Amino acid sequence: MNICGCLIHISQDKLYAARAQMEVTDGVEVHAATDQGRLVVVVEDTPDKRASDIIMDLHQIPGVISLSLNYHHFEDLAVPSARELVAQPEI
Repeated sequence: MNICGCLIHISQDKLYAARAQMEVTDGVEVHAATDQGRLVVVVEDTPDKRASDIIMDLHQIPGVISLSLNYHHFEDLAVPSARELVAQPEI
């Protein structure tokens, strides 16, 4: 599981088109936006693409001025967590 929280600044004249393009992109969810072109976006891995590649694609949307990664969480779901290991019965 790979989750990235991003702040994106979009020029006001392209805001609606850029946001619409982001909202139909797999792995992207717009959580908040201002009328001045600032968006709070979460990007996650999809079965076909890594979050880092999706972020690079977002940079290419017309009107995107800047994109900054403000939060990142990675967890390998195939590896048991410490909590799961402690909860396992002894053999």
